Amino acid sequence: MMMKSDAVTKGMQQAPHRSLFNALGMTEEELNRPLVGIVSSYNEIVPGHMNLDKIVNAVKLGVAEAGGVPVVFPAIAVCDGIAMGHIGMKYSLVTRDLIADSTECMALAHQFDALVMVPNCDKNVPGLLMAAARINVPTVFVSGGPMLAGRVHGKKTSLSSMFEAVGSYAAGTMTEEEVKEYEAKACPTCGSCSGMYTANSMNCLTEALGMGLRGNGTIPAVYSERIKLAKHAGMAVMDMYRKNIRPRDIMTKDAVLNALTVDMALGCSTNSMLHLPAIAHEIGFDFDIKFANPISEKTPNLCHLAPAGPTYMEDLNEAGGVYAVMKELADAGLLNLDCMTVTSRTVGENIKDAVNKNPEVIRPLDNPYTKTGGLAVLIGNLAPDGSVVKRSAVAPEMLVHEGPARVFECEEDAIEAIKSGKI
Repeated sequence: MMMKSDAVTKGMQQAPHRSLFNALGMTEEELNRPLVGIVSSYNEIVPGHMNLDKIVNAVKLGVAEAGGVPVVFPAIAVCDGIAMGHIGMKYSLVTRDLIADSTECMALAHQFDALVMVPNCDKNVPGLLMAAARINVPTVFVSGGPMLAGRVHGKKTSLSSMFEAVGSYAAGTMTEEEVKEYEAKACPTCGSCSGMYTANSMNCLTEALGMGLRGNGTIPAVYSERIKLAKHAGMAVMDMYRKNIRPRDIMTKDAVLNALTVDMALGCSTNSMLHLPAIAHEIGFDFDIKFANPISEKTPNLCHLAPAGPTYMEDLNEAGGVYAVMKELADAGLLNLDCMTVTSRTVGENIKDAVNKNPEVIRPLDNPYTKTGGLAVLIGNLAPDGSVVKRSAVAPEMLVHEGPARVFECEEDAIEAIKSGKI
């Protein structure tokens, strides 16, 4: 069987290449096996990425056990939380394209036969999904997993509680000591922040797209089950390689629309409407955000995870995870079940035995939180090209507004107006 990596390992013309592999300590036996790139987003500044070294090592074991040669190379990642509120936020979104471009460069320059993507946080996941579609060699995703919820005064909490605490302190309803207690307990472990924010939204949608194994979006970062998942991801990519299943076989128009449907049921971050069109673009699908409303109209919102509600990613995992949500939707005929996935099976085959184990965390179809989906696209004179609102997180009293509106060019101008007493 011809391998893509033969271009750098086989033939007399590749003798110089082999000498460089020799410098890496590669054996002749390894050069006769598929080269599998492990894209590691590990760093020591993003809480969701500080455990990725362990995930990468587990993936390497899985790849090697299944007959491949794992080779690690890096991808960057920004922590949106740490980058927030200062000039750093201007750099966050652009990293998505830097990640996609640099991963494409590394994968094609070195002629990898397959890839395992190891992301976790906001722009890192969509950036690597975009790269996977471009490179189009057998690829599996395995994220680092969500953080466990914090606990303050016996109640679960997450990062959004910190912003509320700062506001409460400013309003004089919380003391500095109380804020410090939240500060110490809101983010208790490694992992992506514990609510349905952008990172967890995209990791769940990766599962819905068919690019990650079961549990990719929900198994907590600190669970040993996450290490087992990573090993299985390494094994799965080798199975995909032998069957020649590629990202564009999986990330089709129907798969993207499946992901959007799951998005509505989960109540994902509004940023998913920023990233799904970019991923769709890489497969030649002209995704318009206006697609959201007709899908939202027929898709019930089944989950109210923080910050929209009182449940967290660990609760969704215990309730059956993304597959349980997909099974509810499939029973209503809302998903295309014929889409291929990284398991080498279809969506329908993957979810047929999924069970909803907690009807309060994942509401059944006859008792949804709302009959329409978690996101809506609004179009008007303020946003002629459309804007996105997380409808599931909007308090009912905020759905109607009477009175004047002030419009600012940027957040900084609005803050300055508040400080100066103009509003």
